[in-house]
Amino acid sequence: MKISYDEETDALYIRLVEGQHQCRTLRLSDEVALNIGEGELLVGIEILDAKDILGNGKLPHVLLENVPYSEVK
Repeated sequence: MKISYDEETDALYIRLVEGQHQCRTLRLSDEVALNIGEGELLVGIEILDAKDILGNGKLPHVLLENVPYSEVK
C-alpha cells in the first residue's frame, strides 16, 4: 500500500494494489472516488480537498494494526 499527497492540489491517493490496472471510477461524493479494477478489485482511493475531508486542515496520523511488515530491500 502506498499513500501519496499532492499539496498543490490538496489530493490524497491511497494505492492499495501496485502495478498497472484498467480501472473504472466509482464516485462516492464530489471529493471521494474509488478506482475499481478487474474482478471488482479495489485498486485505490482518491480524496480531493483532503485537508478539509480528513480533519480541519490536518492530515490524520495513520496507525496500522495487525499488518505484517516486510522490509523493502
